[in-house]
Amino acid sequence: MKYFAVIDTNVLVSALLKHHSIPGSLLELVFTDMITPVLNNEIESEYLSVLSRPKFHFSKEIINDIIQTFRLKGLYIDSSPINILLPDPKDVIFYEVVMEQRKQSDTWLVTGNIKHFPNKSYVVTPRQMLDIILKDVDL
Repeated sequence: MKYFAVIDTNVLVSALLKHHSIPGSLLELVFTDMITPVLNNEIESEYLSVLSRPKFHFSKEIINDIIQTFRLKGLYIDSSPINILLPDPKDVIFYEVVMEQRKQSDTWLVTGNIKHFPNKSYVVTPRQMLDIILKDVDL
């Protein structure tokens, strides 16, 4: 089964900082085609900007690998503006993209800042997303 997910930047940062973590496992599922990242050019720019911050010490090679993987495996969509106030205005685009893609298929917004978004069943933590996937997998 394939899962569509809008991945908040904080989850991506966590995955790269700690590979053997739940966010790291989710990123691995992107690489193995189980998760299709859903994004747009604005989200890609946010990823690039945040991952390039000197405080993280991510190599340009790693950043480029992530961006290229998302370009190859991701679903880029155009979203419609939504009139919503969130604690961080930069988060609005993530919510707009998940809402747009949900018109077509089940899609989750995966974030470490779950309280920054509306309390909806499709706004999930990395652990919740992993649980959703694992309940569908035959072990």
